[in-house]
Amino acid sequence: MLTLKDVDLLSLQTSLMKQDPTTQALCAALTPQFQQLADEVKTCLILSRVNELDEAALDELAWQLHVDWYDANAKLDIKRQIIKNSLKVHRYRGTPYAVEQVVQDYFGDGYVEEWFEYGGDPYHFRVVTSNPSVTGEQANQFAMAVEKVKNVRSHLEQIIISMSAEMQMFFGNVLHTGDSITIEQVV
Repeated sequence: MLTLKDVDLLSLQTSLMKQDPTTQALCAALTPQFQQLADEVKTCLILSRVNELDEAALDELAWQLHVDWYDANAKLDIKRQIIKNSLKVHRYRGTPYAVEQVVQDYFGDGYVEEWFEYGGDPYHFRVVTSNPSVTGEQANQFAMAVEKVKNVRSHLEQIIISMSAEMQMFFGNVLHTGDSITIEQVV
């Protein structure tokens, strides 16, 4: 496959033009310019290179994309996830799906339970995650982010950390039945 970096302008000319000294000189002068341009084109592709951007560029990109739920103090991998999914969250903003996407961006996993699913007060919801590394600071970051993407009438009731583990447990049981006979000597 021929890429822009591999293109030689002289090879694209007709056989008659290839013999013209002016065309040969123009192609010799412009071919390196096109090859340099091919290298620089990739810097224009910002969203496809989110994993390569530094923290300052991510902060600027979040501002440009109007990612209101972005936290500049979040970890680098969380920032990247937030920016990658920002267009999707903008599209579904105000829905449980948008909140769930932010949950997954901040915590790595989790889901939203609406009030009617768990018997809570109307227009309340809670977030359930199994990420054990959720700290008070990360939960606060997340709560502020949820305020930006949730429906205005809905309220975050609580964040639940659900943990489960497999354990080997052994139970023992003894049942003893029998009769007791006492023998006495009569004197």
